[in-house]
Amino acid sequence: MPQPSSPTVGLAVVHLFFQVGPLTDATEAIAAIDAARAAGDQVITAALLGHKADIAVMALSGDQWNLRRLQTALVAAGLELVDSYVSITEISEYAQGVPDEMKQARLYPQLPPADKPAFCFYPMSKKREADANWFTLDFERRKELMYEHGASGRKFAGRVLQVITGSTGTDDYEWGVTLFCVNPDDIKDVVYTMRFDEASAVYGDFGSFYVGMVAEPAALFGELGVD
Repeated sequence: MPQPSSPTVGLAVVHLFFQVGPLTDATEAIAAIDAARAAGDQVITAALLGHKADIAVMALSGDQWNLRRLQTALVAAGLELVDSYVSITEISEYAQGVPDEMKQARLYPQLPPADKPAFCFYPMSKKREADANWFTLDFERRKELMYEHGASGRKFAGRVLQVITGSTGTDDYEWGVTLFCVNPDDIKDVVYTMRFDEASAVYGDFGSFYVGMVAEPAALFGELGVD
């Protein structure tokens, strides 16, 4: 076995986006997910809407090798990997004063929340443009803007769980944002509301959005008509 590849704190995270095909074997895919969960990793599955992918798999582990093994097994089950995102759970530098209980929830989230079946994932970065360069602002100004941004998000407490993972150096954007919501319009409402904050309106840069419904693997493949 190779040496573990583990974050110093927090969990390694991968989002995998698949299309199903004629060779997809649901039994093998479910067995791969069950094996990862039995090893102590968290695996969340969602059926997606639209053309970009059929299935999202979000996996969290203390060892990146476990994520690699899950990815290998799902591809071997005939799922076609069409997109992915690699990140790590983290505590924002602007939230160092939060209580330890909240820090633990961000570093070691327990997913998915039982009462929030609507799913959304998107990556984002902060701009580095001549007239809008986040990284040339001083820390106190950035902290002020992020406090405003966070206050907008907290208005949706109970409706939306945001899981923000860091990806500077691990993928093409700087953060991955995963939303678990009570209703699908909660996704639209929280994203729209937070777009008006200066941290987003002036400095935000967003990637593709993936939206769907959380479901256990057997139910998911059943809905997709895959045996």
